[in-house]
Amino acid sequence: MITVIAEIRTHTGAEHRQQVLASFEQILPQVLAEVGCYQYQPLIDAPAEASFQRVDYDSIMMFEQWESVAHLQAHLQTAHMLAHQERVKDHVASVDIRILQDTTA
Repeated sequence: MITVIAEIRTHTGAEHRQQVLASFEQILPQVLAEVGCYQYQPLIDAPAEASFQRVDYDSIMMFEQWESVAHLQAHLQTAHMLAHQERVKDHVASVDIRILQDTTA
């Protein structure tokens, strides 16, 4: 199993982040039903007001777990992901993807 952490940087402004989050909400059931998907969750900074916390209102972190890189690649080519990418293209400034593996397995 692989873990994916993707940081989606939106253009500045709450409306951009909200449009991307709304699109994720729309596709979430379809993604979770994909073969090889164990976890798919958009996350934003909590209003924790902790002194050690870095807050970025223009960032959405995706936490994903997939059976394999092949499953992740197939996911990126699904009709719902291609439609999602089209819906959010004017709201996203950049995407940084990390593919991680468990070191204890």
